[in-house]
Amino acid sequence: MGKQLTSAAAGILLFVGVSAAAAQDVIIQPEQDTVIREYVKKKPVASLSLPGVELNIGTPLPETVELYEVPDVQYRYVVVDGRTVLVDPGTRKIVKVYD
Repeated sequence: MGKQLTSAAAGILLFVGVSAAAAQDVIIQPEQDTVIREYVKKKPVASLSLPGVELNIGTPLPETVELYEVPDVQYRYVVVDGRTVLVDPGTRKIVKVYD
């Protein structure tokens, strides 16, 4: 019984650790942030509305939303309700919201 409890506790701690790591904010270096901001200004895209989707870090965007590439940057962007949103294309989760 003691071994089973210890294994279960270890599994829970591992799950909590992985979940916490996944929830951490993405850090965008200042140089990369400047490149992104300048590119988005030069290549504006139409703003779209996504009722029911909150623009928070970690919120996934629907598959129907077209993401736009920023050259030499791993993230993509889209403009939602007039705000530029940086998205991880692999998970489609928001990593940064620009005002």
